Amino acid sequence: MIRLRTILQYKYLFIIVLLLSICLSLFNSLNQKTIIDIDTNSLIGKITNISMDGDKYSFIIKSKELVKCTYYIKDINELEYLKSIKEGYEIRIDGVLSIPNNNTVPNTFNYKKYLKHKGINYVMNVNKINVLNTKINILYFIKNKLVDYINTFKSKNYLLSFIVGDKNLIDDDTLERYNDLGVSHIFSISGMHVSLLTGVLLVLLKKIKESFKFIIIILFLIFYMFITSFQPSILRSVVLFILVYINKKYYFNIKTINILYLTISILLLINYNLLFNIGFLYSSISSFALIKYSKVVNGNYFISLIKVSLLTFLFSLPLTVSITYQINILSFINNLIFVPLISLIIYPLSLIVLIIKPLDFILYFLCNIVELISTYLLVVKITIPKLNIVIVITYYIILIIYLESFNYKYLLLLIIMLLVYKYSYLLDNTYYIYYLDVSQGDSIIIKYKGNITMIDTGGKTSFKVEDWKKKKVYYYTDTTINFIHSLGLNKINNLITTHGDYDHMGEAINLVNNFKVDKVIFNCGQYNNLEKELIKILDKKKIEYYSCIKELNVDKNKLYFLQTKEYDNENDNSNVIYTKLNEYKFMLMGDAGVTTEKEILNKYNLSDIDVLKVGHHGSRTSSDKEFINEINPKYSIISVGKNNRYGHPNKEVLNTLENSKIYRTDQDGSIMFKIKNNKLKIETCSP
Repeated sequence: MIRLRTILQYKYLFIIVLLLSICLSLFNSLNQKTIIDIDTNSLIGKITNISMDGDKYSFIIKSKELVKCTYYIKDINELEYLKSIKEGYEIRIDGVLSIPNNNTVPNTFNYKKYLKHKGINYVMNVNKINVLNTKINILYFIKNKLVDYINTFKSKNYLLSFIVGDKNLIDDDTLERYNDLGVSHIFSISGMHVSLLTGVLLVLLKKIKESFKFIIIILFLIFYMFITSFQPSILRSVVLFILVYINKKYYFNIKTINILYLTISILLLINYNLLFNIGFLYSSISSFALIKYSKVVNGNYFISLIKVSLLTFLFSLPLTVSITYQINILSFINNLIFVPLISLIIYPLSLIVLIIKPLDFILYFLCNIVELISTYLLVVKITIPKLNIVIVITYYIILIIYLESFNYKYLLLLIIMLLVYKYSYLLDNTYYIYYLDVSQGDSIIIKYKGNITMIDTGGKTSFKVEDWKKKKVYYYTDTTINFIHSLGLNKINNLITTHGDYDHMGEAINLVNNFKVDKVIFNCGQYNNLEKELIKILDKKKIEYYSCIKELNVDKNKLYFLQTKEYDNENDNSNVIYTKLNEYKFMLMGDAGVTTEKEILNKYNLSDIDVLKVGHHGSRTSSDKEFINEINPKYSIISVGKNNRYGHPNKEVLNTLENSKIYRTDQDGSIMFKIKNNKLKIETCSP
């Protein structure tokens, strides 16, 4: 034991172990293998992680390996059957296995990597679900009973979040508001919850022998990890608690920071994918900051809370930027309100309410108060471009030097570095033209320095399972928003809609609500209902808008609107845009059809177009052979959804375009053209 204590005092031992575990995790992640054949169409295993969103029923099946499954509900009568399926049931599913796609819009959420880092290599589109066995082990039984019990409470939304770690029932807008405020971590299960639970247990078990007390607490924490689906922050907290106890009991005298290194190393050796888990990284980095600089946060409760908030804010900043490309610089102030409110009142009350159910109305009232408070707090966001690894490493080096020396020159250097990086795009003389993959829709961004012109926005549709008569429901996505933020920008100078169809302007309201927009350009013809809804928002925000214009100045360039005649249909009224960027000719057709194409040929002398955005997603109603032969495009871009129900692009159109290089968003993802010093470079973001 004495020799072990001596070894454990070696200064760099735990750092070396940590570095080795990180290297091993990286190696294992690159060599992750699958044992299921891609041609498998039937799986048997236990069902976990059940969720339902509209008509989409999702779950994970534990078979030979984990598989993420999706079943689309065909009939409302299926709902009761699906709701009767509990976690832990053995099921058989039939369907089609596939490899998940990478992100097809640059700098946005990569679903394939996300699943891979959860140990999932395949997704299955399920056609049939059969329950084989409803017998479950005691842990699943208790968890299911607990969830069913919580669902009887009025405050179930927050109880499920605080007790089980399930935030699915909290309204999306509310969660978005918490994210904007920078306080969403308070509503996730973390080390704070483990500390409170262990504190309560220590008080309740104070008369029990120390060794038995420890065993009881450990068993409880293991069970707690299970019901919270082994969330990484809980794993870190529980393992750290166990190691701290062992260190204290056997007088190893290991520094707490070294115990944290050992904790991280052990967890990475158990599950190397934790290295890529954002929750685990947040938890580990925040713990490092608070343990390493514990002396810094000393003081009375309020002063200490301010220092803790600032410290965790600074250390987690690169992680936050990597997800949303934005930081709320007032988040540490908002935490001064929410941390005491949640940790001292709401969460303890949640534990009490589980035992004394009549107190549920108090918890429900307080949770509504929390939501009300969140609507009055300030959000001051700064947008930061996607960080590269050099910037991240430099950031942490300067931050640590500052905290070691408290020389404010380093803090000033840190701020200057971030500001220079944020505005570095002003020194870039490259033209960027992005044809974004927005599935069955159009969205094009022209960027030069800090100026963005967006032509169409895309838009998606779905339907809610509760209303089978009203099938179509429009919904917004954040993909385009995150992409623009990743460029370091929070302003759209010109937002142009080629016409009023949802797949071309469905995201317009969402974009106007999330960005400063200088002006909006509509096409010729009368406004439809969707355009009128947008105009209401524009009037409210006092944003200028125009329709049926002939040209638009964009920096040193002009956009020419070739279609100014009114037709009796929305597609032929599409704005058709021509521009020349560094001598390269671009033409964007919207959904304009053959009639508009003939009109344009009669009015303009167009030839040798470098890049054509093909009309109407490659439909046979557009891209007439005479028109294509006349403009003679070198590159043709078809924005189209994968396996779309319209059969786009049409084979005849593809044949017509055979003399040009064709790029398709369903096959190539987003397509980017870079023009610098009169040289054109093309990149894709393939699935």
